[in-house]
Amino acid sequence: MVKIAFDPIYAHPLPENHRFPMLKYELIPQQLLHEGTCTSNHFFKPSACQHEVVLNTHDEFYFKRLIEQQLSPSEQRKIGFPQSPELVNRELVITQGTIDIALHALKHGVGLNVAGGTHHAFAERGEGFCLLNDMAIAPNFLLKNEYCQRILIIDLDVHQGNGTAKLMENNPKVFTFSMHGRTNYPFHKEQSDLDIELENGTTGKAYLALLTKHLPRIIELFQPDFAFYLAGVDVLNTDKFGRLEVSLEECKQRDEFVFKTLKNLHIPVAVALGGGYSPDIKVIVDAHCNTFRWAVELFD
Repeated sequence: MVKIAFDPIYAHPLPENHRFPMLKYELIPQQLLHEGTCTSNHFFKPSACQHEVVLNTHDEFYFKRLIEQQLSPSEQRKIGFPQSPELVNRELVITQGTIDIALHALKHGVGLNVAGGTHHAFAERGEGFCLLNDMAIAPNFLLKNEYCQRILIIDLDVHQGNGTAKLMENNPKVFTFSMHGRTNYPFHKEQSDLDIELENGTTGKAYLALLTKHLPRIIELFQPDFAFYLAGVDVLNTDKFGRLEVSLEECKQRDEFVFKTLKNLHIPVAVALGGGYSPDIKVIVDAHCNTFRWAVELFD
């Protein structure tokens, strides 16, 4: 059975009119249950990630200040969330969720987290709504404990996974692949193993052509035995920040291609949702739910 990490703590309360659509974390599980794609048996609640696991990736001084609520106002602005003990606990639960779904995927082919994909967090700082980088912590956990040997990180959020790229830049056991807006946030890009930079207005047809060209080639050359997939839906043409022309159907086709490619090659995959900022929350939820729909159809 497909397993999905979710805890109500994911939907963290924010100041009124905050630009981050935290409500989606409540609505995605509700929609999947309502339409019958999932049952309650698909979902599980992760615990909080152990500190020593976090410190295998993150700087001890940064993590200590995060835990003790000592981030400066400037650091909090870069992250985009006001600091609180509840927010830190949320990040630890999300991170453990990504580790847990990876362990599940090793046995069952796929695992999904309703949140996660916090790819802008660096070893010594957070930014872009990301405090801890689950896209680095979970791969490092798998490698350290010898669950796998070669990990491919497929980052299809519209924003480059700059934190992930930096954290993994000297790790020959990890290949970072990012398709992102060339002029979009972050404005200073790091170096992934392969960066595909997309111009504003890139069509869905062109987007899918690039993905179908590069992903199989990467897999053939790198020969991963595990994959992490960051399935951001901020690539949509309705997104406030995306600047691409990818339709809802084309975004769904993207997920289909990634899942079928990995499944056909027997590469387990852990999926985190990443960003999505369309003005209509229903569009965000539907696009994210498409990722789960494909996972359940192909792997359940």
